[in-house]
Amino acid sequence: MKQQIAIGIDVGGSHVSCAAFNLNEKKYLPETFAESDLDNHGSADEIIAVWSKTIARSIEAVGLENLSGIGFAMPGPFNYEKGIPLFTGENNKYENIYGIDVPAALRKSLNLPVDFPIRFVNDATAFAIGEDWAGKAQGSKRSLSITLGTGFGSAFLKDNLPVTSGDDVPEQGCIWHLPFKEGIADDYFSTRGLVGRYQQKTGKSVKGVKEIAMSAPTEEVARELFNDFGSQLVNLLQPWLERFQVDVLVIGGNIANAYEWFQPALTAALKDNNCAVRVEISSLKETAAIIGSAVLADHSFYARVEPLLAEM
Repeated sequence: MKQQIAIGIDVGGSHVSCAAFNLNEKKYLPETFAESDLDNHGSADEIIAVWSKTIARSIEAVGLENLSGIGFAMPGPFNYEKGIPLFTGENNKYENIYGIDVPAALRKSLNLPVDFPIRFVNDATAFAIGEDWAGKAQGSKRSLSITLGTGFGSAFLKDNLPVTSGDDVPEQGCIWHLPFKEGIADDYFSTRGLVGRYQQKTGKSVKGVKEIAMSAPTEEVARELFNDFGSQLVNLLQPWLERFQVDVLVIGGNIANAYEWFQPALTAALKDNNCAVRVEISSLKETAAIIGSAVLADHSFYARVEPLLAEM
């Protein structure tokens, strides 16, 4: 049987990374990994050129004749059905690719057939799908995967598919926009939120959560902030863990690297709320989004996902 190999691309704010995934064997192929830095304020031609150059390196590693398709994990706003970016100046990134036909531009740049499958999904959803196919959510019936970092990404999956509507999930099937304290969840459970609270309490300026975690062994304020983070995260998630009947919660993103510091408070809060969800820290990390986008090339899977793209 011919190997079905797909390439997944994870598009970030300052870089793009991609690699191949064997759909038959559900196997990530690390030797095909490629990564490039890019200027998200560059021209459309410049951005497409960087994406193409990076993808071409992975294609060369697997051979075009073995390639079933290409999938993108993209932040929004984006028309995931048609592959058209909807970034404006307000998003402060990728504004120069607004409205372009990305699949057509890439097929031309990479000399691919006009019908070659190039598909797109939200980056947080791609992370959740990757965890479901090859990570800590494998075998689960109902999972919630979250990424805690620059922003708060999330996706609910039931029977391997994203759930974006219904009474058992928040509006749009994601959590970042939910009201929390004086703002929204994205304000509180992101790097800027944790760094901001640390600076407010200590007067010290730090670049990221890693520095706060490094000071936690000797600094009570840092430990208190992580304890608050863990317990407040449960306060936010617990109603949806119950409604959706989540059996596994997967946590990724840079803040997950500090899990040892907020895990005790998170575990205690779950116990206090009689919530028996299993909590796992992603071991795939950024690779999950690459896998989750690559599997869009699985035609039977994509046929089930495609009707949901308009709601992302």
